Amino acid sequence: MATARGPGYLLTLGRWRRGLGRALQSRALAALVPGVSQVDNKSEFLGKRPHRRHPGILQLSRVRLPQALVDAAQLLLLESSMPNMEKQVQALTNYLWSRHLPVEPEELQRRAVHLEKKFLEDADSWQMEKLHGEVLHALRRTTYHWQELSYNERLSLVYMAARLDGGFAAVSRAFHEIQARLPEFQPQTLMDFGSGTGSVTWAAHSTWGQSLREYMCVDSSTAMLELAEKLLKGGSGSGMSYVPGVFFRQFLPVSPKVQFDVVVSAFSLSELPSKADRTNVVQTLWRKTSHFLVLVENGTKAGHSLLMDARDLVLNGKEKSPLDPRPGFVFAPCPHELPCPQLTASKPLACSFSQAYHPVPFSWNKKPKEERFSMVILARGSPEEADRWPRITQPVLKRPRHVHCHLCCPDGHMQHAVVTARRHGRDLYRCARVSCWGDLLPVITPSELPPSPAQDPPES
Repeated sequence: MATARGPGYLLTLGRWRRGLGRALQSRALAALVPGVSQVDNKSEFLGKRPHRRHPGILQLSRVRLPQALVDAAQLLLLESSMPNMEKQVQALTNYLWSRHLPVEPEELQRRAVHLEKKFLEDADSWQMEKLHGEVLHALRRTTYHWQELSYNERLSLVYMAARLDGGFAAVSRAFHEIQARLPEFQPQTLMDFGSGTGSVTWAAHSTWGQSLREYMCVDSSTAMLELAEKLLKGGSGSGMSYVPGVFFRQFLPVSPKVQFDVVVSAFSLSELPSKADRTNVVQTLWRKTSHFLVLVENGTKAGHSLLMDARDLVLNGKEKSPLDPRPGFVFAPCPHELPCPQLTASKPLACSFSQAYHPVPFSWNKKPKEERFSMVILARGSPEEADRWPRITQPVLKRPRHVHCHLCCPDGHMQHAVVTARRHGRDLYRCARVSCWGDLLPVITPSELPPSPAQDPPES
């Protein structure tokens, strides 16, 4: 059975930061305010590290799938002999990427009432008995028609060919965020909701394979579960599993006493038919979480909005688990628990990230690719246990003698920072220049700056 580890893992963040020298960092970090610099080039801010390995670097090099997984996927597709596979893969990819969330019944009712009032204004030119039919026709024409995908054996294979590698890359980047910031965290148990082809299991094994001893894969599709098991066994229904300790089931564990060190939902919340279903699932997943809840979706407005709803649900949840009453906080990517500034902007944007990867080399799929995804990682504990450095939310623009960084800051606002060596110091400038989209920029905001000697109270 899954067991929860002790509550001390997140405390290793404090030891990690002290190892770098908290006092030295405080003097070295700079507020990105024009004319203000707190950088001290003699403060050993980087220790003995080069700037390209500063504490906020979280980028992951181009991901390559385990060879055993690549071989199994190629074998299964070869044995299927499905015609027009490339066209089917492209069609499914386009459909999943352009998919919107289902319209809620309340919103549908509101739209119907609005249209009915609009048509009633022209009642003289309409026959009243046709009004109901016109409303329904207008609703169908103006409302997104969401359909639940039924993953049978054929569609599961198409999904594998289309999403196995991209999903692996996105989840690997999310796991890397935890591993890079908490190298001492060694989970023993993991649950994957909506496990699909099992890419989460493979990514977790590649990240923490030495410590994970139990993987619980939950998916409502028996065809998907069978396909995931075949992939683990080299493409056959028999033989030894490449990853030990993997269990499959169609439903979430009922017992409230069962928790997992890491709980994951990757590209699965968007498959649920209503907000009520998503709310119920997120609450259940959070109750099952002993340390980290990792949620990943497509890097679209719909995917990002869905994740922000899940984030707020956990942060504002009044329900306390009798097994684990510790509150939740945002471990990544947000450096705060405030409303997402990307959604509250005049023109809302998706907060997304990009991960390069080598795809499974099918005949149509040989060039390196990038996966665009959104993620949120929620952790149990206190926000004080996490770094609150600004997150770089767009590609860094490097120009002669200055760098443009778009940052999501701990005060809940977006900031376009122009970093120069003259204004912010050589160390911060070079750190910004080698940083990438998705990294943390190790600076502190004005409210966090330590007092200068001139501001220190006089000794008594």
